[in-house]
Amino acid sequence: MTPTTQQTRPVCLSDLTQDRLAEYIASLGQPAFRAKQIYKWLHQKLVTDFSAMTDQPKALIEQLQQTCTIASPSIRRKQCSQDGTVKYLLQLADGNCIETVLMRYHYGNSVCVSTQVGCAMGCRFCASTQAGRVRDLTAGEIASEIYTVQRDTGERVSHIVLMGIGEPLHNFNNVMDFLEIISSPGGLNIGMRNISLSTCGLVPKIDELAKRKLQLTLSISLHAPNNKMRSSMMPVNDAYPLEQLIPACRRYQQATGRRISFEYSMVRGVNDSPETARELARLIRGMGAHVNLIPINPVDGSPYSATDDKNIRRFRDLLEQLGVNATVRRRLGADISAACGQLRREDARQSSAMERNDPT
Repeated sequence: MTPTTQQTRPVCLSDLTQDRLAEYIASLGQPAFRAKQIYKWLHQKLVTDFSAMTDQPKALIEQLQQTCTIASPSIRRKQCSQDGTVKYLLQLADGNCIETVLMRYHYGNSVCVSTQVGCAMGCRFCASTQAGRVRDLTAGEIASEIYTVQRDTGERVSHIVLMGIGEPLHNFNNVMDFLEIISSPGGLNIGMRNISLSTCGLVPKIDELAKRKLQLTLSISLHAPNNKMRSSMMPVNDAYPLEQLIPACRRYQQATGRRISFEYSMVRGVNDSPETARELARLIRGMGAHVNLIPINPVDGSPYSATDDKNIRRFRDLLEQLGVNATVRRRLGADISAACGQLRREDARQSSAMERNDPT
């Protein structure tokens, strides 16, 4: 009986850090400088086709075309806001879709990237978690979100926010590789201080991240100052309650010397009272942390509604009186599907409706 030959899975070169790419290219019998050239083509010149690598030998190009791929999502949908915000629904090679948002500020362009297809965390005010987690994104797929935005707009991205679909620390290794790739001098060379990573509070991974002493900004999705309130909004709090989360934040600050930012989505009648503000101030006292108050976007199927602007300002003013640095996040993309996960869910609904109506 003849044994079946198992087809080798193509290597996505976009996923490889510079050191790993060097090892791979060396395994093909190529000199070290080829790896540096290819890395530059992928992560600086942002090519999506091996044939565009004009300084590579034809034989190597043909070999790469046969055995390797480049992460290159297609733009399935695009929404442009009057304030300059652009929301992309990107389709990956396997047909899954993710969301990426370009936000224009006076200091430069910031891109909010997704790190997973869907999310397993189950936060009850978030659209991206309602269908659950499908899979993790690879390092190259996360980087390709930024590259796609740059190619589409012709504008440089200077800041990155890991706050799109998915929990970054739930995809820890791929996210760490992404950070290495995106901050590499051979690539886009975006400094760590221009990168913000948001987590719902996976305590062991916060401690693991602290050991790396990266100079990024860690943002904790807090949203409530006590366990009862937070667990009702965020199931992850049952696994890692505030008695574990806040000490982990303090350890992170000690290890890295970086100030933590707490994200606090303002929900009408849930976490927006003056007493809640006082409780929040007591919880994070002495940390020198920053609180980012977020007016939530409406999400279909969620019982939560947004606190009005006047009450948000009162909440902020009370925090500042209590010695807590607090700001209100500027509303961007209010005239498009602004809430994270909404565009992906709308597209899935439309596709499902089309399939049901297809007579074939």
